[in-house]
Amino acid sequence: MGHHEAHGGDAAGVVVTTGSAGLTPEELERGRLLFAEECAFVTAAGATGGLPVLGPPEVAFAGRSNVGKSSLVNALTGRSTLARTSRTPGRTRQINFFALGERLLLVDLPGYGFARASKTDIAAWTGLVNHYLEGRPHLRRVCLLIDARRGILAPDRAVMARLGRAAVAYQIVLTKADAVPGTDLAVLGTAVSAEIVRDAAAHPEIITTSARAGTGMPVLRAQLASLALPR
Repeated sequence: MGHHEAHGGDAAGVVVTTGSAGLTPEELERGRLLFAEECAFVTAAGATGGLPVLGPPEVAFAGRSNVGKSSLVNALTGRSTLARTSRTPGRTRQINFFALGERLLLVDLPGYGFARASKTDIAAWTGLVNHYLEGRPHLRRVCLLIDARRGILAPDRAVMARLGRAAVAYQIVLTKADAVPGTDLAVLGTAVSAEIVRDAAAHPEIITTSARAGTGMPVLRAQLASLALPR
């Protein structure tokens, strides 16, 4: 079961950031160094029996289809083709694992809300993802990606509720921020903050990112580095 981090009971307890406020130069450097280490594809699990044996702490990336998970993972690691390593037929129904310097596993989950599959197939990979999220002892955090152009939608709320019931820590990461005016981003940040503030499973910092522009990457790297095994 994952661990969760509680925060205050009003919107003032949630922070929305794109910059490095609150992080020391040492923390930012630890994040940079971790994500500069070798990052290698480990496996693609299409069934519970295919999940790798437990190793380093794990951070999972979840979100609606086309929210930009692959782009974010590539931008974080500075490797433009990393998330394509496992692009084989059926990839959207698999959980993909990448080892980052043997200190952290990055886990790319299938996008949810994608309907171009049979009900049987959707049920199968949804069951696999739920099994992973609710029963993976080394899962330290789920980065829940939300498209900044659309905000939180019903499928996102369903995932948030499931993570909350399972006491799995999650952090909202807004993607594609470069496509949204700053004033709209501020409004979105306020709305998201108000929605998660009473959820004990939600990390109290929302990170605004753009894989294309590199926005928010140093902050996200630093935060995830705090979950990795020490050197």
